[in-house]
Amino acid sequence: MHRFLALVAITIGPLVTPACGDDWPQWMGPGRDNVWREAGIVERFPAGGPEVLWRTPIAGGYAGAAVAGGRVFVTDYVTDADVKVANFERKASTGRERVLCLDEATGAMLWKHEYPVTYTIAYPAGPRCTPTVHDGRVYTLGAEGDLLCFEAATGKVTWSRDLKKDYATKAALWGWASHPLVDGDRLICVVGTDVAHAAAFDLATGTEIWRTGTAAEQGYVPPSIIEAAGVRQLVLAKPDGVYAVEPESGKLLWQTPYNADNGSIIMTPVRVGDHLYIGGYQGKNLMLKLKADVPGVDVVWRNKPKQGISAVNVQPFAADGLVYGFHESGELRAMRVPDGDFAWKGAGPLGERPQGSGTAFLTKHDGSAESDHFFLFTETGDLVIAKLTPQGYEELSRAHLLKPTNNAFGRAVVWCAPAYATKSIIVRNDAEIVRVSLAE
Repeated sequence: MHRFLALVAITIGPLVTPACGDDWPQWMGPGRDNVWREAGIVERFPAGGPEVLWRTPIAGGYAGAAVAGGRVFVTDYVTDADVKVANFERKASTGRERVLCLDEATGAMLWKHEYPVTYTIAYPAGPRCTPTVHDGRVYTLGAEGDLLCFEAATGKVTWSRDLKKDYATKAALWGWASHPLVDGDRLICVVGTDVAHAAAFDLATGTEIWRTGTAAEQGYVPPSIIEAAGVRQLVLAKPDGVYAVEPESGKLLWQTPYNADNGSIIMTPVRVGDHLYIGGYQGKNLMLKLKADVPGVDVVWRNKPKQGISAVNVQPFAADGLVYGFHESGELRAMRVPDGDFAWKGAGPLGERPQGSGTAFLTKHDGSAESDHFFLFTETGDLVIAKLTPQGYEELSRAHLLKPTNNAFGRAVVWCAPAYATKSIIVRNDAEIVRVSLAE
């Protein structure tokens, strides 16, 4: 059951109109590609560690922060009592999901909105999806399917939807974890199972524009958009298939079967040239080749348990003609495309004996001459600066930022994706959110 979060990832191209270059307005940044393009960033940490700019108390959650317009947006979950639900259990617990807006400079609370919600999911610490900030509005998706739109400046609710009710479904085992996607005037979301798998809503009103697909289980894969054969294609994935539709209409373009283990499909398909790769738990992986003349794919190979990357909490990153990512074992791998063999594999930042579902969120720093530099935020609360190249992994510097407050498999973890903005990192656990300077 540890394959539970779609917290993380790299997707396939720029999908939301970028805000200021220093902002991080959505999951994986302004280009939705997990690349930080800001210059003037430290390449080694000082001896005493980086400067902590502020710490602000918050409650539980896996959702990363969004940063835009001098504000930080994050969600959490406050239980009504000292309710303890084991991560592997799926039983009801009552509480309140909150949407918090903080001052980026000071961490002070500017506004908050909260609403009651009963969790019926495993790993019930809190919401999974990073808020999305776009054109003066903030969009949030809670773990039980509460979809809300706010005025970013005031916190006023513009519209809201209950996806469980609207699409006659229930939360997946690990809740709603597919980060919504803004495209044009639409907010695209994974919504459910029998009635529809995905839907697009009007950004201003929340009115449904289209719906598409059905699924035995909704899965956890965030939607993404690619262009192939001269056509924009919205790529969606569910436990029993990978498919693409027209982003404007939801009309089906192509589909191919998939067979996820226990409904555990998490990573967004990664594009390398004319190939798409998706990897699931226990070797349920799939390499596709995009057709050049018409929208469609051919299966190159599937289900090679000794090859590929079975991604769990960390979405792989495509660079150098390779896919870098953390396998379900916690091992860091560099996978060749299209054959799925390895340029190298090893422990990476998680030590010589990585553990199952070992997690370190990958973000490429593209703001300096060192184009092979990455920031990796680990499940132990460390921030690592490292080189990832076709030749291997090289750690350059490490600093401890945050205490791991959650628990998985007998170890303390923090499984929350960071945000990088204004020459700093903003990251949270189940007790606080912290901003740390990374200015050189």
